[in-house]
Amino acid sequence: MLIGIPKETFPGESRVSLAPATLPVLKKAGLQVLLESGAGATAGFSDSGYLDRGAELTDSRDEIFARSDVVLQVRGLGANPEKGLADVPRLKAGSVHIGFLDPLAETESARKLAEAGVTAFAMELIPRISRAQSMDALSSMATIAGYKAVLLAAESLPRMFPMLMTAAGTISPARVFVVGVGVAGLQAIATARRLGAVVRAYDVRPAVKEQVESLGAKFVELPLEAGDAEDKGGYAKRLEDDFYRRQREMMTEVLTECDAVITTAAVPGKRAPILVTKAMLEGMAPGSVLVDLAAERGGNCDQTRPGETAVTENGVRILGPLNLPATVPYHASQMYSKNVSTFLLHLVKDGQLGIDDADEIVCETLIVRNGVIVHPLVKEALQAG
Repeated sequence: MLIGIPKETFPGESRVSLAPATLPVLKKAGLQVLLESGAGATAGFSDSGYLDRGAELTDSRDEIFARSDVVLQVRGLGANPEKGLADVPRLKAGSVHIGFLDPLAETESARKLAEAGVTAFAMELIPRISRAQSMDALSSMATIAGYKAVLLAAESLPRMFPMLMTAAGTISPARVFVVGVGVAGLQAIATARRLGAVVRAYDVRPAVKEQVESLGAKFVELPLEAGDAEDKGGYAKRLEDDFYRRQREMMTEVLTECDAVITTAAVPGKRAPILVTKAMLEGMAPGSVLVDLAAERGGNCDQTRPGETAVTENGVRILGPLNLPATVPYHASQMYSKNVSTFLLHLVKDGQLGIDDADEIVCETLIVRNGVIVHPLVKEALQAG
């Protein structure tokens, strides 16, 4: 069975779906790899690194799609809605496509995949169950985003993060507030603490308090009842607008005491909830920073401009970074490669691809099967649209 690795075409995407170190594991399972020349270059992986581990190289993107039984991408059609259209004529009926596909938001892309007669799996829908942890690409990328968000905040803030005792006096530590304690939030807390900041965090799930405190941060408790804030797959659910309104009212006072805020709340396939408003930012000191990790979904702050930096009238900077994992492409690619190859091997039996309808991991991620949209949430979204 031949596994194709094309170059990523999404603007600014520097990751690659398979790192060279993963090839021996695939080869042992009877899988061969065909790589588009230069696919790993922007992530720091040379063609020779792939060749040395048994991959075949081609300069032809058409050949990748025409010959491959399985195509692995970081951003497939859906997660690459514009540039990805160029690959639609290349899609081979009966082939399997695995990658981030954004099927709940870009439902028309799912329809195009179906029309091409392919089978497609969306990596962002890997269920958060124990046996799928090594396949959880969304969590891997969130780890990188949480780490990088703090570095962006530290760079933008006109003060240092740690407490320093110098001959010129004592410098007090920066105060960081992390909103949302999922994978990205936990990594943001850990990174801010390592840089010496005083960190507080909040989440609608009181159960994460122990995790926050284990990292040396303080959990901010707001007397709000969120109910069930997770779906059965372990992902966040969008709550009622009234809950978010009351939440904003209670967080306003906390924000006035912060130098940097990291917001991380995102709901798959939906616009990110507004957690911070312009009015809430008015109480923050000039030079304070908010890094909005939900910028790609519209942002957790109503002042966020995706891909840009906005500045309020009182001098608060709002950063709306996009695709942060691509700014750390070497390790992001290593982590994604481990996730996607583990998922692929989960599907392979005796060198052949098999789809087990009774397997929760398969059912949750399978979007299109042999040209038919099979995922209930995607079908529902198409009907609603």
